Amino acid sequence: MVKKKLLLSVIMPAYNEINTIRKIIDKVKSVNIPKEIIIVDDGSTDGTKEFLQGLNDPSIKFFHYSGNVGKSYAVRTGISHATGDIIIIQDADLEYDPNDYHKLLEPIISGKSKVVYGTRFPNNASRPPLTNKFFLGNRLLTLLSNILYNAQITDEPTCYKVFDSKVLKSLNLKSKRFEFCPEVTAKVRKKGHKIFEVPISYNPRSVDEGKKINWRDGVQAVWTLIKYRFVD
Repeated sequence: MVKKKLLLSVIMPAYNEINTIRKIIDKVKSVNIPKEIIIVDDGSTDGTKEFLQGLNDPSIKFFHYSGNVGKSYAVRTGISHATGDIIIIQDADLEYDPNDYHKLLEPIISGKSKVVYGTRFPNNASRPPLTNKFFLGNRLLTLLSNILYNAQITDEPTCYKVFDSKVLKSLNLKSKRFEFCPEVTAKVRKKGHKIFEVPISYNPRSVDEGKKINWRDGVQAVWTLIKYRFVD
């Protein structure tokens, strides 16, 4: 359990998530941690924006773009408005379970690390078959992170990334689309921060169910890891 009265900033980028947005907000709010929820709608056209505009909740900060700019840009917007001591990234679907927040925050609160990733694949028993294209992309990005940055992690593209807010706000982040994960991994490691991993639960969804990332984003993520090895 979280004992210190620290404020958690939950940054939630959203794009066309009308089927899950209400449920994930309720799940986040139900976690017994002092928090602010920062939702950045990235030009949704399915009713997500209208639902969020209709909320009257002082614990939620809402921002909206008229067009689809990109998930990473939405995350960066959330970071700029975060006032918490710790920041976590939360997708607006139901793949990740906010009940994992307590164990994700513990290494930062206890001083073990200033950066924590929630790993979906801590051991071989939890890993999908290699015929799963998303998992293959995961393996490549994780391998590159370990080779280029000595990250020593098992799940680089995980959504659940948690930061001491001072560390995250100190980074000069530039990504717009889906490059936030490789960019932030590269930059925290170049600053010498150890990435502490915590096993989390995971309920993957398919493309038909709304998964938006594709192979082009994977190529961009690979290039991002390589690029930031040599430039800032």
